[in-house]
Amino acid sequence: MKKKKKYNSQAPQIRLAMVFLLPWVIGLILFHIYPIVSTVYYSFTEYNLMKAPKFVGLLNYKKIFHDDLFYKAVYNSLYFVVIGVTLQIALSVFSAVLLNMNVKGRGIFRTLFYLPTLVPPVASSLVWMWMLNPQYGLVNAVLKFFHLPQPLWLSSAEWSKPAIILMTLWGIGNTIIVYLAGIGDIPRDYYEAIDLDGGGPISKFRYITWPMLSNVTFFQVVNGIIMGFNTFTQSYIVAASAPKGNGTLGGVKNSLLFYAVDIYNEGFKYLKFGYSSALATIMLVVMIIITFFLFKGSKKWVYYGGE
Repeated sequence: MKKKKKYNSQAPQIRLAMVFLLPWVIGLILFHIYPIVSTVYYSFTEYNLMKAPKFVGLLNYKKIFHDDLFYKAVYNSLYFVVIGVTLQIALSVFSAVLLNMNVKGRGIFRTLFYLPTLVPPVASSLVWMWMLNPQYGLVNAVLKFFHLPQPLWLSSAEWSKPAIILMTLWGIGNTIIVYLAGIGDIPRDYYEAIDLDGGGPISKFRYITWPMLSNVTFFQVVNGIIMGFNTFTQSYIVAASAPKGNGTLGGVKNSLLFYAVDIYNEGFKYLKFGYSSALATIMLVVMIIITFFLFKGSKKWVYYGGE
């Protein structure tokens, strides 16, 4: 006798789930996996869009490590990541702690801190270029009023990177929101216990708030490093807005030649797509390695609720 097949009551739900997942899977393959695989392939070729890719092996990678602009781009990006991300985290934590205080008009202050994030990066870059103008900018006008030095900002190789960092710090509203959410998850019992021991605001921050926000800080560090090496918009807008003939994607003495800008220059300015693909592949590998070691080291200092 033939055995009757068991009816799987979950089969219709599984098929329905697959149907809903299919657009996401197609998008993942077309817009994420395929570009990564093709970039790795083109990194071993000589390709300028006009002719078919020509396989050259490791030649592009050998050229990269003999290119002074590569080391300049790495230095500029590391400068931005180390200083910019550190300041972003410090200001975000400080602002979140203040905005978490039970004061009148707290919602208004939170809204004001978040509003800059709604401004498109291009528009905010143009606004900051006007504010940082060395002759009639608002920032130098304030510095002049207090009899302080007035840097040339974007017109100076020394001050251009601090100017870009200042632009990005204006839009830390998203980071503040994440820290506010993290502070909201901290049990009030901890603060009540330290009150009984006679601890003040500094003790609360040092022994409770900051350690309990370690998971949020870890997320911000990983995200900040990745976004820092992808800094592009500000440098591009500075170059595009410069007088005709003076604008270069890299700023004065290549002080704004960030890694992503270098990739753009090699690919879309010089049509060396094989070389730019090699630059992008190196960045991908380095980001994977950095993220891996950050996750390995996070076990020693990151605390997750429930552990």
